[in-house]
Amino acid sequence: MELEKSQRPWGRYEVLQESSTHKVKCIWVDPGKRLSYQRHQKRAEHWYIVQGSAEVMLDGVISQPSIGQTITVAVGALHRITNIGSDEVIFVEVQTGTYFGEDDIERVEDDFGR
Repeated sequence: MELEKSQRPWGRYEVLQESSTHKVKCIWVDPGKRLSYQRHQKRAEHWYIVQGSAEVMLDGVISQPSIGQTITVAVGALHRITNIGSDEVIFVEVQTGTYFGEDDIERVEDDFGR
C-alpha cells in the first residue's frame, strides 16, 4: 500500500502508518513557517521533536521543546508549531482517537488563508 505524502505551504508530511485506532506522520516544517493554530474534536496528537528549533503554542502557552522532547496535544486543545530556526523542523506525530481525517481540523488562525 502506498502511504500518503502531501506538500503544504509550510512544508510537507508523510503518513508512516495508519489504522482504525491511530495514524503516524513524519512532518517537516520549513524555516520561518508555521502550521495553523488549530484544534481537533476526534483525536489527540503526540509530537516527538527530531530536528530543528521549534516553538509550540498549546492553548496559548508558548514553549520551545528540545530535540527528543515530546508534546501532548489533548482532544480540543488549540495548538501550533513554528519553525524558528534556519533548518527544517522535523517531528513525528502520533494521532490517537476515533477519526483521523483532514476535515477534523478547525483552524482558528492561518497564515495561508485556509
